[in-house]
Amino acid sequence: MSRKLLLSWSSGKDSAWALHCLRQSGEYQIAGLLTTLNAAFDRVAMHSTRRALLEAQARAAGLPLYPVPLPWPCSNEQYESAMRSACEAAIADGIEAIAFGDLFLEDVRRYREDKLKGTGLTPVFPLWGLDTRELAEEMIAGDLRARIVCVDPRKLPADFAGRAFDADFLRDLPAGVDPCGENGEFHSAVYAGPMFREPIAIESGEVVERDGFIFADVRLAETVPAEGERVAG
Repeated sequence: MSRKLLLSWSSGKDSAWALHCLRQSGEYQIAGLLTTLNAAFDRVAMHSTRRALLEAQARAAGLPLYPVPLPWPCSNEQYESAMRSACEAAIADGIEAIAFGDLFLEDVRRYREDKLKGTGLTPVFPLWGLDTRELAEEMIAGDLRARIVCVDPRKLPADFAGRAFDADFLRDLPAGVDPCGENGEFHSAVYAGPMFREPIAIESGEVVERDGFIFADVRLAETVPAEGERVAG
């Protein structure tokens, strides 16, 4: 029997593609999506994805959500305490591994490996070492659809926030910017792809600057009743 695994889920393209690759490999039984949430704003940490969209992603993936609430502001000690509790709960549920969508940052991988050492949870990196240009092109060709929801303006012009992650986006990236944003240049929110049973209807919200980053809000599209259709309430 394959081992039960949780996937660290940021709501973005790399974790979504990691889910797709894990399912294709058949090596693990994917038990759920592990996501850290900023408890003050009820949004995914760093990406700032709304909880409603996060929950829609989990439904579309057909997987339960394992939310990890974090205080705001959140110290490294508080983060590690919350993650320890999440790991203990996962082990109690029979989880044996946690997968991450990391690509090439050695210090990030080493941190994850060090923190899971001795816990009984094996770290898994299904995308590790892949060429990020080829990976980005593979995602787009494979019908993954995502919106850029966070940009670091020190690394990428602010007007990239809110754009679609597509071939035009890759073409327009300045030299030196990683095509998958692995150095923190940008973050995304996925709304369609082979990891989902159906696409998620979204719409764009406001673009704001906060804490030195540019955030482009993405929310679930409101259902507009057909002409003549009565709205309950």
